[in-house]
Amino acid sequence: MENSTKLQYLSKVDVFRDLTEGEVKEIGQLAVAATCPSGKILYSPNETGEVLFILKTGRVQVYRMSPDGRKLVIGTIEPGSIFGEMMLVGQGMYDAFAETLEESLICVMNRRAVETMILTKPRVAIRLMEVMAKRLRETEDRLEQVMFGDVQSRLISLLLRIHREHKTGTIDITHEGLAEELGVYRETVTAALSHLRKRGLISIGRKQIQLLDIPQLAKIREPVTK
Repeated sequence: MENSTKLQYLSKVDVFRDLTEGEVKEIGQLAVAATCPSGKILYSPNETGEVLFILKTGRVQVYRMSPDGRKLVIGTIEPGSIFGEMMLVGQGMYDAFAETLEESLICVMNRRAVETMILTKPRVAIRLMEVMAKRLRETEDRLEQVMFGDVQSRLISLLLRIHREHKTGTIDITHEGLAEELGVYRETVTAALSHLRKRGLISIGRKQIQLLDIPQLAKIREPVTK
């Protein structure tokens, strides 16, 4: 990748938003960029974690696998975000899978480069802490939903979160994808979606869900009745 293109991408990363053009150039010299095909595993559990990833284009899914082979999605990384950040707090091994969902352009920084960046650019360190704090809150929210929420309320929360993040009432996702996000079986998600469809709150198409009554969806908390 040409340096000018890499710098253009880096300047749009949220954690670098406070930096000058010269400072972004310095970071560009520390980062190595590569294009990865869809389905590439970037890291897996128990693999040594010594690099920080910066996603420029594409999407990356971070997930864990249950003993019975079910996928539990921890998060979907969108362009302009970092991941693999736990290496910053001394965790020497990854505890999840990271896989590209589509062709993705990724910049990689090794541990020494990241440490140099943090020591010389405190504003980046603050932004990195903000990212880690946000993801910790999201993890706590997911845990609370798993512990205390029924499948329907968790499904609605997920649909509304995707709606807020992408600012659209049309959500492109499969039943299997929703099941992976929630950590349940596909059949359970299909039953919950059918219940919402019968109430006129959503419509279901091929790999697509349309939110028809967002205010009413936000009010629902009762369990699914089959």
